[in-house]
Amino acid sequence: MTQYTETTGAVEVETPYELTALDRCDACGAQAYIRVVVASGELLFCAHHGRKHQEKLSQIAQSWHDESDRLLADDRN
Repeated sequence: MTQYTETTGAVEVETPYELTALDRCDACGAQAYIRVVVASGELLFCAHHGRKHQEKLSQIAQSWHDESDRLLADDRN
């Protein structure tokens, strides 16, 4: 799992937080695979919208939790 932080950039970490099928993208309602924490709260995105907004949000994100690699794992099964 990849997590992006403001100061260190991309870091591979194990984290106890896991997105579920109940977590939905704030932009389109699809299943969320990316959780972004900003000063005002959290944003959830599908892989598509997470990548679309990553450049701008990474400048203000306190953390970036990305589980989009699960999409590839699901396709292999």
